Amino acid sequence: MHETATRLMTCMNPANSLFDRVQAALDTIRPYLQGDGGNVELLEVSPDGHVRLRLIGNCEQCDISHFTLRNGIEKVIRQSVPEITRIETTPPLCEHP
Repeated sequence: MHETATRLMTCMNPANSLFDRVQAALDTIRPYLQGDGGNVELLEVSPDGHVRLRLIGNCEQCDISHFTLRNGIEKVIRQSVPEITRIETTPPLCEHP
Protein backbone atom coordinates (compact mmCIF):
# COMPACT_ATOMS: atom_id res chain seq x y z
CA MET A 1 0.00 0.00 0.00
CA HIS A 2 1.22 3.48 -0.77
CA GLU A 3 2.19 5.73 2.13
CA THR A 4 -0.56 8.22 1.24
CA ALA A 5 -3.24 5.52 1.35
CA THR A 6 -1.89 4.28 4.68
CA ARG A 7 -2.04 7.79 6.12
CA LEU A 8 -5.58 8.24 4.82
CA MET A 9 -6.71 4.97 6.41
CA THR A 10 -5.02 5.99 9.66
CA CYS A 11 -6.82 9.33 9.71
CA MET A 12 -10.15 7.72 8.88
CA ASN A 13 -9.69 4.91 11.38
CA PRO A 14 -11.23 5.80 14.77
CA ALA A 15 -8.65 3.63 16.51
CA ASN A 16 -5.72 5.33 14.81
CA SER A 17 -3.41 5.02 17.80
CA LEU A 18 -3.94 1.25 17.67
CA PHE A 19 -3.46 1.33 13.89
CA ASP A 20 -0.20 3.25 14.25
CA ARG A 21 1.07 0.89 16.94
CA VAL A 22 0.23 -2.21 14.91
CA GLN A 23 1.88 -0.65 11.85
CA ALA A 24 5.01 0.06 13.92
CA ALA A 25 5.04 -3.55 15.15
CA LEU A 26 4.76 -4.81 11.57
CA ASP A 27 7.61 -2.53 10.54
CA THR A 28 9.90 -4.47 12.89
CA ILE A 29 9.21 -7.79 11.14
CA ARG A 30 8.78 -6.44 7.62
CA PRO A 31 12.51 -6.62 6.67
CA TYR A 32 12.49 -10.38 7.33
CA LEU A 33 9.42 -10.88 5.16
CA GLN A 34 10.88 -8.71 2.42
CA GLY A 35 14.12 -10.69 2.56
CA ASP A 36 12.12 -13.70 1.35
CA GLY A 37 10.23 -11.70 -1.28
CA GLY A 38 7.07 -11.18 0.76
CA ASN A 39 5.39 -8.56 2.88
CA VAL A 40 2.30 -7.87 4.93
CA GLU A 41 -0.29 -5.14 4.44
CA LEU A 42 -2.26 -3.76 7.38
CA LEU A 43 -5.83 -3.29 6.17
CA GLU A 44 -7.75 -2.41 9.29
CA VAL A 45 -7.63 -2.14 13.06
CA SER A 46 -11.09 -1.93 14.61
CA PRO A 47 -11.76 -0.05 17.86
CA ASP A 48 -12.34 -3.38 19.62
CA GLY A 49 -8.87 -4.65 18.67
CA HIS A 50 -9.52 -6.78 15.58
CA VAL A 51 -6.73 -6.64 13.00
CA ARG A 52 -7.12 -7.50 9.32
CA LEU A 53 -3.96 -8.20 7.32
CA ARG A 54 -3.09 -9.31 3.82
CA LEU A 55 0.02 -11.33 3.09
CA ILE A 56 1.56 -10.24 -0.20
CA GLY A 57 4.35 -11.32 -2.52
CA ASN A 58 5.88 -14.70 -1.75
CA CYS A 59 4.13 -14.74 1.62
CA GLU A 60 0.69 -15.16 0.07
CA GLN A 61 1.56 -18.47 -1.60
CA CYS A 62 4.26 -19.83 0.69
CA ASP A 63 3.71 -23.28 2.21
CA ILE A 64 4.68 -22.01 5.65
CA SER A 65 2.78 -18.71 5.55
CA HIS A 66 0.51 -19.96 8.36
CA PHE A 67 3.60 -20.51 10.52
CA THR A 68 4.95 -17.06 9.59
CA LEU A 69 1.62 -15.47 10.48
CA ARG A 70 1.14 -17.23 13.82
CA ASN A 71 4.71 -17.40 15.12
CA GLY A 72 6.10 -14.24 13.58
CA ILE A 73 3.58 -11.60 12.67
CA GLU A 74 0.98 -12.35 15.37
CA LYS A 75 3.60 -12.71 18.07
CA VAL A 76 5.15 -9.32 17.25
CA ILE A 77 1.75 -7.60 17.15
CA ARG A 78 0.51 -9.13 20.41
CA GLN A 79 3.74 -8.31 22.25
CA SER A 80 3.74 -4.71 21.02
CA VAL A 81 -0.01 -4.05 21.20
CA PRO A 82 -1.60 -6.25 23.90
CA GLU A 83 -5.02 -4.66 23.31
CA ILE A 84 -5.33 -6.63 20.06
CA THR A 85 -7.92 -9.36 20.49
CA ARG A 86 -8.03 -10.99 17.04
CA ILE A 87 -5.81 -11.14 13.98
CA GLU A 88 -7.10 -12.42 10.66
CA THR A 89 -5.87 -12.44 7.10
CA THR A 90 -7.71 -11.47 3.94
CA PRO A 91 -7.20 -13.41 0.69
CA PRO A 92 -4.87 -11.95 -1.94
CA LEU A 93 -6.28 -9.41 -4.39
CA CYS A 94 -5.86 -11.82 -7.29
CA GLU A 95 -5.55 -15.56 -7.37
CA HIS A 96 -2.40 -17.06 -8.84
CA PRO A 97 -2.75 -19.95 -11.31
